[in-house]
Amino acid sequence: MTISDWGDWLPQAVADADPDTVALWYLGCNGFAIKGSEGTTLWIDPYLGTGDPPRTVRMIPVPFAPADVNEADAVLATHEHTDHVHGPSQAPILEETDADYVAPDDSLAVAREEENWPANYDVADEQFLEVAEGDRLQVGEFEIDVVAVNDPDASHPVGYVIEHESGTIFHGGDTKPAESFTDLAADHGVDLGILAFGSVGQIPDKETREPKRTKWYNDENQVVDAASDLELDRLLPTHWDMWKGLTADPTALHDHVRSYEHPRRLEIAEIGDRVDL
Repeated sequence: MTISDWGDWLPQAVADADPDTVALWYLGCNGFAIKGSEGTTLWIDPYLGTGDPPRTVRMIPVPFAPADVNEADAVLATHEHTDHVHGPSQAPILEETDADYVAPDDSLAVAREEENWPANYDVADEQFLEVAEGDRLQVGEFEIDVVAVNDPDASHPVGYVIEHESGTIFHGGDTKPAESFTDLAADHGVDLGILAFGSVGQIPDKETREPKRTKWYNDENQVVDAASDLELDRLLPTHWDMWKGLTADPTALHDHVRSYEHPRRLEIAEIGDRVDL
């Protein structure tokens, strides 16, 4: 059972919200709740675990217990890593809401086989929806395109372009810059882009537990290169807050974006913050 540091105020804020356009709540790490003006609610990569101390140590609060989420039309996963696919964080949301779990094949393999959500939680196999690059699906008022990204640390990562009459959101998971981003920019005018940002640190190796130079996320130049290729109006950096040894200061990106046409604006959110289109 996940115990929250903050009680249930954050999922309650999502449930109570009545946005004029689209509202996003940053859940820390790379997680978001997204709610449209008609009430459709998406959750992307919500992670409420504490990592694998002392290898990966969570540096931010656990903002809610997943069983406190009572509004969800779909939960989306970008790739198979633990802080993106995690039964204790996500299966209780599916139990409470009967939402679909939208994910690529390797992410679903973790849920179905490695963690066996149907056996360990009240989750039906029919709730799993496998997607791949090029797919398009409709979830309530949102039209979602599944797009190719570049995360060399993942076995099958995807990104999501979420379109709404109020604007378009891109969530790239842990992607680095990708050749496909210029085409994606031409096909979709992206208003708000979510990209992982972090520093390089010494993290114990998963097998040997010896310190190892680790770079999981975009550095300052990479995140701006990706944002420029995507022609973002607004860049929202994520993941910089999460792991001890890999945290970063997103305000440093102001100096990196100022000479570029895109992104036009740097949007910085802390865990629990709401951002609107």
